[in-house]
Amino acid sequence: MQHDYIDSQQALESFAKSLQDAEFISFDTEFVSEDTYYPELCLVQVATDHQLAVIDPYRVQDMTPFWQGLAQGNHYTIAHAAREELRFCLRAVDAWPARLFDVQIAAGLVGLEYPAAYGKLIAKLLGVQLVKGETRTDWRRRPLTDRQIEYALQDVIYLKQLRDRIHADLVSLDRVSWLDDEMHSWQTEIEEAEKREKWRRVSGLSGLRERSLVILRELWRWREGVAQATNRPPRRILRDDLLIELSRRAKSDIKQIQAIRGLERSVSKRSLPEISDCIQHALELPKSEWPAPLSRKPSSQATILGQFIATALSSICRSQKLAPGIVGTVQDVRDLVAYRLQPKQWTDEEVPALAQGWRASVVGKTIDQLLDGSMSIRIQDPLADEPLIIEPNSNSPQT
Repeated sequence: MQHDYIDSQQALESFAKSLQDAEFISFDTEFVSEDTYYPELCLVQVATDHQLAVIDPYRVQDMTPFWQGLAQGNHYTIAHAAREELRFCLRAVDAWPARLFDVQIAAGLVGLEYPAAYGKLIAKLLGVQLVKGETRTDWRRRPLTDRQIEYALQDVIYLKQLRDRIHADLVSLDRVSWLDDEMHSWQTEIEEAEKREKWRRVSGLSGLRERSLVILRELWRWREGVAQATNRPPRRILRDDLLIELSRRAKSDIKQIQAIRGLERSVSKRSLPEISDCIQHALELPKSEWPAPLSRKPSSQATILGQFIATALSSICRSQKLAPGIVGTVQDVRDLVAYRLQPKQWTDEEVPALAQGWRASVVGKTIDQLLDGSMSIRIQDPLADEPLIIEPNSNSPQT
């Protein structure tokens, strides 16, 4: 497969300039994330209307020219499941790839499987079977073989064809604006996630009291700082279950900290004074600086109704030529039901996804009709692909 192998700063800068004339830029990356705080970029594959190339990040001093070329210009950018690629671009140049078209998201908006693997989309829409065999490659090792490079380039050479096929369906369904909305929402979510403290995502915190929550927050901040400084995954600094146990016990005495089972194997002795100081600092914070507990609890009615209505979500979606996975989850349905039944518990910034944008008009509206009784669910045919049917309720005063 003829391509350019970019392995010097000069070659990268020349290639980045050529991107200014591209009509489209398809790109993908290979990265490793198991051993570092931030994923380690190992390879970048690029296809344009006039060039096919791989960029070796280990051979160039600065990848910034490429990310700038991706973010600037009049081209449109094509990728598949590009969440991590977007983060690379954002961290490098504080900008997004221009006019991004993510084929995985777009596929869900026209009724194809979501999230669909790249190979599945290629096989279904283009009839092409990708060469396999390099899925366990360590992309950090050099030199790369011709087979490895060819395998990597497969991830970009079909993106333009995929985009054109799916874009045609978006146009026919009048959903191009939906994809634009999804790309904008996705980028906003990623940008906010980069800045947001994620300590509330530590598994097991739901049973902690306010006093323990403040300790957890401070321990999480300490762990994040050490992880960033040493470029290691946070959980290798201190496991989540140990964070929870330290927070629950709320003891800063080093001997009591050492007594926690599993901690000595997870934490070096020189870290114990830091952990002790962190807990003591948390205990001394005034109550005004404690994090608020998660106060919103769904009513029993919201929980039951949400679970019931969620069973019909796939039927609603497929009737509209939408992949259920891209519309929402069972939790999204529960959130919408709770939002309708307990609106005072929700702020303007917490409006559920199913009550916003195209999701509200396509799916949220039907759920609202089920809640107010103007629509009902019944079993149409237990042996059919879609056994449930949603129809107007003849007994409703609104019909």
